[in-house]
Amino acid sequence: MTKPRPYLAALTLLFAALSFGGGAASAADGPSRDLGDWTLAPSEDGQGCFLTRVYKRPGDTTLLLGLDRDGSNHLTVLNDNWSIKPRERLALDFRLTIGGYPKHFAVGLNSDGKPGFVTSFERAFLAYLARSQRLDIARGDVPVERLAMDGSGTAIAALRDCVAARKSAQRKAPREDRGNDGIPRDPFAKQSDRRR
Repeated sequence: MTKPRPYLAALTLLFAALSFGGGAASAADGPSRDLGDWTLAPSEDGQGCFLTRVYKRPGDTTLLLGLDRDGSNHLTVLNDNWSIKPRERLALDFRLTIGGYPKHFAVGLNSDGKPGFVTSFERAFLAYLARSQRLDIARGDVPVERLAMDGSGTAIAALRDCVAARKSAQRKAPREDRGNDGIPRDPFAKQSDRRR
């Protein structure tokens, strides 16, 4: 397992941190769907989909796994009890049932008043996570979280299907929404608002 190049990771993290607040599903994107302990939802920006799981423990740890249409991913972990500051740079150890990512770069963020961190991994990470029973996160010798990954295989397969459906919908944009040159009437509008 390899680390992403620092500048690519920084760009991905910046995008994830900036888009996270708007990453929740909107009614126009369709409802979220429960998959056991996981919840699947398309992202509001139309760029991909998210899996969410809340662990009932002190601070209600929340894990969000996002996959974008371009294949990039971002993992966000939040907890009400943590003191991570937004933009704080972290080196965390991520250990899966199969392998791990030592001293992996992450950055602090705050989402709706809940502190946490976000990071991205190589594309193969989703396959490794889908086959893992646990995801253990540590900061050197200090354990950060130990998260059960049961049901992750099914949830990640649904996440990939959700992203594939969004790619397909993007390719099949209605003719009235685009001019002869393929440029949308309003390229800055949400996909659901372009037809108005």
